Amino acid sequence: MGVVVGLLLGAGVACLWWSCWPPPPHAAESRRRRGSRVADLLVQAGVVGVTPGALVGASVALAIAVLAVGVGVTHAPAIALAFALFAGAAPAAYVRGRARRRQARLRSLWPEVVDHLASGVRAGLALPEAVAQLGERGPVELRPAFVTFARDYRATGRFADCLDALAARLADPVADRIVEALRLTRDVGGTDLGRMLRTLSSFLRDDLRVRSELEARQSWTVYAARLAVAAPWVVLALLSTRPQAAAAYRTPGGVLVLAVGGVCTVVAYSAMLRIGQLPEDPRVLR
Repeated sequence: MGVVVGLLLGAGVACLWWSCWPPPPHAAESRRRRGSRVADLLVQAGVVGVTPGALVGASVALAIAVLAVGVGVTHAPAIALAFALFAGAAPAAYVRGRARRRQARLRSLWPEVVDHLASGVRAGLALPEAVAQLGERGPVELRPAFVTFARDYRATGRFADCLDALAARLADPVADRIVEALRLTRDVGGTDLGRMLRTLSSFLRDDLRVRSELEARQSWTVYAARLAVAAPWVVLALLSTRPQAAAAYRTPGGVLVLAVGGVCTVVAYSAMLRIGQLPEDPRVLR
């Protein structure tokens, strides 16, 4: 009887513990979300015609090429493998950096877009016309997306579907808010769209001002941290051109030093990014 009570008590405690954690997503759903995030990153970087699979393929091909060249030059597989891993991560890092810089530029353009929309609504334009006019009067970098929206709307006349395509082309949290506001206004009506757009424009300008100040203050710290992370590996690349230095990394001790150094580099760089990262608005309205 005591064994049964103990088992029931353990099962109850396990159920309570299990209920405190959300269920893990299915593997297919997890892969779909990860692919969606990579696709958004490519769109935000302005890389047209590149799929997530192509990015992965380019990373693998670059890593293999660097591995082959490194082995041929240094005759030290451990050194070649270390730089091959860095090279494999380079395309994703380049895309992330380009997306971050482009998002910073677009962040300063969204208040102007919202102002144009508010002016069009205040002038009595229909919502599709107010959005389509951004292809001619909006910021130059965003005009192609709105020109495509106008062409799609003229071809189909389905405002909701064209808004979905516009949000997918822009892949931006601010664009998602604007799209959903326009969709709700078109579906249920209302007279507060102009006021809401003006409020959003003021909020975006305030956020841009604060973010610019923070980025200006932390930029030198971030660059110094990146230099500190890259400096040992640059020295290693220079030393590996000498046969005597490269031979030291063909031993188990040399491999261990490279492995520990690689782990420390990844952990330190990840911690630097996490500490210095400013909050970003996620795309919750898909």
